Amino acid sequence: MRKKLLIGVAAVAALLLAVAVLFGDKLLLRVMQGQVESMLSGASFEPYTEGLNVVLCGSGSPMPDPARAGPCVAVIAGQRVVIVDVGSGSVRNLAKAGIPVGRVEDVFLTHFHSDHIDGLGELMMQRWAAGGHSAPLPIHGPEGVESVVSGFNTAYTHDFGYRVAHHGATTVRPSGAGGTAMPFAVPAPGEGRVVLDTDGLRVTAFVVDHAPVTPAVGYRFDYRGRSVVISGDTVKSDNVAQFAKGVDLLVHEALAIQLVDVITAGAHQVAAAGMEKITVDIHDYHTTPVQAAEIAQAAGVRHLLYYHLVPALPVRRLEKLFVEGVDAVYKGPYTVGRDGTWIQLPEGSSEVLVRRRG
Repeated sequence: MRKKLLIGVAAVAALLLAVAVLFGDKLLLRVMQGQVESMLSGASFEPYTEGLNVVLCGSGSPMPDPARAGPCVAVIAGQRVVIVDVGSGSVRNLAKAGIPVGRVEDVFLTHFHSDHIDGLGELMMQRWAAGGHSAPLPIHGPEGVESVVSGFNTAYTHDFGYRVAHHGATTVRPSGAGGTAMPFAVPAPGEGRVVLDTDGLRVTAFVVDHAPVTPAVGYRFDYRGRSVVISGDTVKSDNVAQFAKGVDLLVHEALAIQLVDVITAGAHQVAAAGMEKITVDIHDYHTTPVQAAEIAQAAGVRHLLYYHLVPALPVRRLEKLFVEGVDAVYKGPYTVGRDGTWIQLPEGSSEVLVRRRG
């Protein structure tokens, strides 16, 4: 009996292998086409259209991490998609997460460090080509954003012309190329500045401390009773705690000093003086995971999501070491972010659902 069973299993396996050989390429191409249809029809986006949703399109930092793109957060309120910061590699994660780039309506920059802006050119181009937009991408940020946007527009001027010449002005409308700077004055500590209020979504900017990098801000998003705060890069800040008071989700940067110190020791051992100094310098303008947890506890945050993770965490075990001590100070749930981490905040509920896309 056992021998017959093994023969039967082997026969089924051989049949499946034969089907795969005969039809594998056709099936693969059909799956590929289905993915294109899902993205272009909006089916892939449908799960995001209820409540307030947050997706990490980039959870990393300037330190190269094979598992994480540069800092980028997609906030989806109903049908409206906005992006906070656009780190290297993050734009390609939008498609993986089922978010068509053509749907992006606004970008908000927290500050002008290169790792937060170096994906802007790709985002502007992909949004224009994929979305058929007739107006440039609005890019909000503190005063100084004008020169950033102008620089990207200048760098892409030739490419804008090539696209129009190749695809035609009906497909890629010249008026929709590039970005438009939307500067705002940085509010004083304790004060917020509403920088967008439309379709039920209110975005409030507040100052943070990332000295010597100035200006630097965080953002609060409110939509139909649900709320999110994104810290941007900052040391532990009472201002972040103030604006995060009672929010459903705090998305906070974090640097684990004990792990960075391992890099410092390695650099010292091989006399890499430049890297040694940089890894020491970065201690003083970021927040540790425990400090971010203290903010979340003091503010009564429902869920804490870590992003802009320093250093790189290519191995899961390192994520556990990253949050050493957090349980002692924060009594709520928390998540170490990865690219594709999706937090769903359903309307009319207090639920915080942790999911993954991409």
